[in-house]
Amino acid sequence: MIRFLFKGLLRDRNRSLLPVLVVTVGVALTVLAHCYITGILRDSIEFTARYSSGHVKIMTRAYAENSDQVPNDLALLGVDELISNVQDDFPDMEFVQRINFGGLLDSPDKYGETKKQGIVSGIAVDLISENTKETERLNLAGALRKGRFPEKPDEVLLSDEFAEKLEVNPGDPVTLISSTMYGGMAVQNFVLAGTIEFGVEFMDRSGMIADITGIQNALDMQDACGEILGFLDNPRYNDEMAMQVEQTFNNKYADPDDQFSPVMSRLKNESLLSGFFEMVDMFSGIIIFVFILAMSIVLWNSGLIGGLRRYGEIGLRLAIGEEKGHIYRSMIGEAVLIGIVGSTIGTLIGLGFSYWLQEAGLDIGGIMKNSKMMMPSVFRANITPPAYYLGFIPGLFSVVLGTMLAGIGIYRRKTASLFKELET
Repeated sequence: MIRFLFKGLLRDRNRSLLPVLVVTVGVALTVLAHCYITGILRDSIEFTARYSSGHVKIMTRAYAENSDQVPNDLALLGVDELISNVQDDFPDMEFVQRINFGGLLDSPDKYGETKKQGIVSGIAVDLISENTKETERLNLAGALRKGRFPEKPDEVLLSDEFAEKLEVNPGDPVTLISSTMYGGMAVQNFVLAGTIEFGVEFMDRSGMIADITGIQNALDMQDACGEILGFLDNPRYNDEMAMQVEQTFNNKYADPDDQFSPVMSRLKNESLLSGFFEMVDMFSGIIIFVFILAMSIVLWNSGLIGGLRRYGEIGLRLAIGEEKGHIYRSMIGEAVLIGIVGSTIGTLIGLGFSYWLQEAGLDIGGIMKNSKMMMPSVFRANITPPAYYLGFIPGLFSVVLGTMLAGIGIYRRKTASLFKELET
C-alpha cells in the first residue's frame, strides 16, 4: 500500500509537488531559525565567558567564597608552576591569568599636582606577550576609540568616557592608587595608550584594562593572580566537558582543609550565570515554540486546502465503489509520505544553511560600525541535537492533521454531492 501511494505521488506531480515544496520550505525555515536563535543566545554566554568567567575558573577556596569582593589578598600563588601543571593535565585547553582590581586613578597637571581623580575598576590581562589571544578574545580591536594598544607593561587602556572625565589623552600619565596583595598601599604610574568603549555603563564610567605584568608589579603580586581562566578547545561552551575537567582538577588539587588550595568552578556554576543558562533555554524554547506554531498553522492550512480541493476526485472514487474508510486512510497515508519527504528534505536544507552560518557566521560589522558595544561583530548559528528532529513537528503532524480534518467531510457529505463536484 505504501509503495502504491508513493508511486502515485511521484507520477501525479500536480498533487504532490506543491505540498512537498511548502513542507520543505516551512521545515527549512524552522530548523534555520532554531539554530540561529540558539547560536545568538549562546554567543552571549560565550562573550561572558571570554570576558569574566572562562569556561572554567581556578581560584583559591577562600577567594571563591568571597569572589564578589575581589579579595586579591586571597589570590593564587605560584601560578606559573600551577598553569604549567594544569596545561600538562589538559593539553587541549588554554589557561590565562586575570587580576581584577580597583582603587583611585589620578591624573596630574603639568606641575605634577592632582588635576582630576576617579574611582577605577580594572582588569589585568596579558596584552603584550607575543602569542597572546587576549586582545582578540576580548574584542578590543573593535572597541578601540583613540590611541593604540599597550606595548609596555606600564601602558593601559581607559574607557573613553572615563578618560574624558579625567581630562587625559593617549600619551598622558595617570597614577593608580590601590592596595597590595599584602594590605600595603600601592602607588604606580602608568601611561594612557588608548581609550575604548565597553558598551557596559558601569565599565564605561570607570573601566581600565592593563597588562597583567604591570599590575603584578604595582600590587606586589609577582607570580600571583586572582583567577586563572580556562578555555576549552571548542568554539562554544560544553558543560559536560567542563564538568569532567572540573572534577578531575578538584580531585587532584583541591584540599577542603586548606583555604588557599586551588579549586575549579565551571561556567554554569557561577552564581551570576547559573540562572542565566535556564533563562536562555526557556527564552529559546519560547521563540522556537511560537515559530513552530506559526509554521504549523501554515502547513495545517496547506493540508486542509489540499484535501478540500480533492472532493471531486473523492466523489469519483466513491462512484466506482471504493469505501469511504479506505479513501480516508489513503489520504492520511499520502499526507504522512508528503510530511516525511518534505520534512527530510527541509531538515537537510536547514541544517546545510545552519552549518554554513555556524562556520562562516553572519558578519554585522557594517551595521555595528558606529556601535559602542564591546561585542563580537559575527553571529553564528549553533546546530544542536533538537535541530535534527524539530522540523518534523510542523512538517509531519501539521500536514497530517490538516488532511484528517479535511477528510472528515467525506463522511459528512453524501456520495452524490461529492460526485457532483467532479463536474465543476
